[in-house]
Amino acid sequence: MNDAVQSLRFSADALFIMLGAVMIFSMHAGFAFLEAGTVRAKNQVNALVKILTDWSVSTVVYFLIGFPVAYGISFWMDAGSLADLVNGRIVAGARGFDLLHCFFLTTFAACVPAIISGGIAERARFWPQVIAGGVFAGLAYPLFESVIWGRHLFFQNWLTLAGGAPFHDYAGSVVVHSMGGWIALPAVIILGQRIGRWVDGKSMGVPISNIPYLALGSWVLAIGWFGFNVMSAQKFEGISGLVAVNSLFAMVGGVLFAAVFSRADPGFTHNGALAGLIAICSGSDLVHPFGAFLIGGIASLIFMFGYKWETEKLRIDDVLGVWPLHGIAGSWGGIATGIFGYPALGGRGGVSFVSQFIGTIAAAVFAAIAGTVVYSILKSTIGIRLSREEEFKGTDLSVHKIGAYPEQEIR
Repeated sequence: MNDAVQSLRFSADALFIMLGAVMIFSMHAGFAFLEAGTVRAKNQVNALVKILTDWSVSTVVYFLIGFPVAYGISFWMDAGSLADLVNGRIVAGARGFDLLHCFFLTTFAACVPAIISGGIAERARFWPQVIAGGVFAGLAYPLFESVIWGRHLFFQNWLTLAGGAPFHDYAGSVVVHSMGGWIALPAVIILGQRIGRWVDGKSMGVPISNIPYLALGSWVLAIGWFGFNVMSAQKFEGISGLVAVNSLFAMVGGVLFAAVFSRADPGFTHNGALAGLIAICSGSDLVHPFGAFLIGGIASLIFMFGYKWETEKLRIDDVLGVWPLHGIAGSWGGIATGIFGYPALGGRGGVSFVSQFIGTIAAAVFAAIAGTVVYSILKSTIGIRLSREEEFKGTDLSVHKIGAYPEQEIR
């Protein structure tokens, strides 16, 4: 009887985490279409190919390097042993749980280069960016992951002593999204502005190519996000309706705040949904749905006004606004968990504002340093930017030798 129960539990956990991995994998199509709709038509093919290639490289490097770095589990063994591997031990009937666990967490790691892609769009060289994405997914991201979710507990132990509780990031507002956004910031700055974005100090708006693509990207991301958050339990028995409803309320909070304050601008409204979902990842298992609504709404405003401040005041040419959307809104999510997680505001408790603040700042500093080092090295060695002629022609023709609409071009 015990063997039968254990077998059923392994099967349920394996199915649960596999479905979560597939749902999050689908989000990368959302990243691709969000970028394809936001860039100009001459750069749509590049957006689609870049996201898929980054995903593929991330899969290999995270399997070989990243997952072992973060969790101390290696897959250098025969297939029979892999099929029974769970928590680094061989247990009969484990259904390959560690393999599925790696697949699930690969989808998180691969978000980092996908996030960066939107910031550096339209003027970055293809293969140098793929290399950079591989470094982040295979090494930089897993190093920070290891001290928050993984095997290196010294940072969490110190935060517990300093703040009274460990850093809480249930589904990665900070570990994934803030990390990606703060890595992207130095990448965008080092890469420089697109040709014609500012002329004689005057901001020249660059029109987006396809609002339906942008909307489709937002919808695909939003649907897959419920796998991102709910399946972060990583065990069938850990599934939580609170996480699901909080994710929903944060999303609609982001949409409604953006729709009201932007006068229903389609770009801000659809990205407002994503800002809300990014911010709620951290505390989705702790806060009240009304708290989630406010967290999402505030995150949406952070993106809206942060994007305008970034582009018009700082003149940072962040094409999709990934720094305010993922970096700052993700940081807000980490800090908001230390506010709305308290019982006085309807939360479940067990969280410390001090620990949330310190952990959030540590992630931003680590990510910004990692991004600066990697992109500075690439710029001084193989180069990271297209030539002026290639950028003017567009990345589709310059890199991939085909445009998004070949039939129209022939006509």
